[in-house]
Amino acid sequence: MNKLTLALIILAVLVAVSSVYVVQEPEQVIITQFGKPVGDPIQTPGLHFKIPLIQEVHRFDKRFLEWDGDPNELTTKDKRFIYVNMYARWQITDPLLYFQRLNNERGAQTRLDDILDGETRNAIASFDLEQVVRSTNRVPVATEAVQDDEKVLGQIGKGRPDIRDEILAKSQARTSDLGIEILDMEFKRINYTDKVQRKVYERMISERQRIAERFRSVGQGEAFRIRGTKDRELLKIRSEAYRKAQEIKGQADADATRIYAEAYNRSAQTRSFYEFLKTMESYKTTLDKESTLVLTTEGDFYRFLKRSKGQ
Repeated sequence: MNKLTLALIILAVLVAVSSVYVVQEPEQVIITQFGKPVGDPIQTPGLHFKIPLIQEVHRFDKRFLEWDGDPNELTTKDKRFIYVNMYARWQITDPLLYFQRLNNERGAQTRLDDILDGETRNAIASFDLEQVVRSTNRVPVATEAVQDDEKVLGQIGKGRPDIRDEILAKSQARTSDLGIEILDMEFKRINYTDKVQRKVYERMISERQRIAERFRSVGQGEAFRIRGTKDRELLKIRSEAYRKAQEIKGQADADATRIYAEAYNRSAQTRSFYEFLKTMESYKTTLDKESTLVLTTEGDFYRFLKRSKGQ
């Protein structure tokens, strides 16, 4: 085999290899000839053929692709400055149009930056800060006891999900002629600037303090009610106890009077002894060691002493 034959064989192999290409499952292909698209996009996986050296294969992804925006400082309708960071998912739906308008993924990402950032800026500028950061009109759990105060959280007509949908709809309309479709987008993060953040914290602190004062007021009112009930019940118990004590004392006095009467009405000897005991009790309580006792012969005490001496 001479060199010419070997060269022809090598050339034939190169031509054969360059005329065959494989389309993978997640790919779609555009064939260009001298830089211009030829034929329809190829989206079927498998082995395919092209004219070697003349035609070129351009591969594009069929899967969902990611767009991740940079945080931007934006101004809301009520002139508040916030940092907004968005992300989105998109897909190449028309490879031929995509190739003609954007050429490659880098061009698509640059175009998406312009569209999504611009629509986000326009949307944020059309809504107040409260609408951007809130998604519902729910009542905060911590303020259920002060629901009569409507200034805790105002009512919003549109919230963050509505703003997201508005940005998505306008962005999809602007990318419809680019061969791509924006499938979804979301707010990745919303941060306040330092100036706004301080004001938000001050408002949060004042609201918490106001709510705390409201709870303290309710608690003090309940404490006064409990103390009033306690004092009323205590007065009732004391009056009832005093009544029962007086009844017991009255009954005791009556029993004592009855016993005294029964003792007095007994025989003369018993009555005399009773009179003696009562006289002794009276002297015991009225006389001390320094007292001088003057007795008359007619006195009961002298008579009792004389009788006891005679015995």
